[in-house]
Amino acid sequence: MNFLNKVLTKDGCAIHYWITYAKDRPWLIFLHGAGADHNMFNDQIEEMDESFNVLLWDARGHGLSRPIGEEFSLKMLMEDLKAIMSQERIQKATFIGQSMGGNLAQEMAFHYPEMVDNLVLIDCTCNTMELSIAEKTAIWMAPFIMKSCPGKWLLPLSANASSVKKDVQQYLKSTFYRIGKNDFTTIFLATTKCLHAEKDYFINKPMLLVCGELDKTGNIKKIARRWASRETQCEFHWIPDAGHCANQDNPVFFNKLLLQFLRKQCTI
Repeated sequence: MNFLNKVLTKDGCAIHYWITYAKDRPWLIFLHGAGADHNMFNDQIEEMDESFNVLLWDARGHGLSRPIGEEFSLKMLMEDLKAIMSQERIQKATFIGQSMGGNLAQEMAFHYPEMVDNLVLIDCTCNTMELSIAEKTAIWMAPFIMKSCPGKWLLPLSANASSVKKDVQQYLKSTFYRIGKNDFTTIFLATTKCLHAEKDYFINKPMLLVCGELDKTGNIKKIARRWASRETQCEFHWIPDAGHCANQDNPVFFNKLLLQFLRKQCTI
């Protein structure tokens, strides 16, 4: 696919994104995880054909989209994304998000359901489920742990915990070091602030939820099956031989599921 690199300057940040476009094709918007960049989805883009319009970005504070600015939140990322969609005249899309990108996709579905066709959520927690006391305690402790840990330890440890493959770990280390410890910490902590328990709320969109069988981050693996069972339009799969970055750790398995889901849900 041939991508056009474009830039939206907003709130002090030059936000880079990449786009393909042909009239009357369904839109796919790929949203990478915290600390990563648009290259996280290289293995998926190789499998996409001309049936889809595709948008990737380096979210504010990531990759080429610098600086992060004085305020960073998923709400700001959501407004950035809406501005790009407006500029490109994208009314609705299928959002494909990994970790933080999945949290952002959920927030789009919560606040702007009319802009969401489908969701593909990769190794992310549920934004709206009630947390246990242990989970709330872990979130409360996170700022102290991250701010006290030197970057030379925090960044490689975070990369190694996110993948079971050496090449993916190396990719993550390069993107994490590119933004630095301070911004990495800011971004990570902002993702925890998007969690808001909503009793009796359901996403109510066709969704593909996947989780790496070896994902050891947060409560993601713990709640995955329970979350999927409460969503009536959710298709759930474990990704074998994969950690937190399941789409990169086992792209062959994941891509098969992704394409099956898109062909089923998207009008091509």
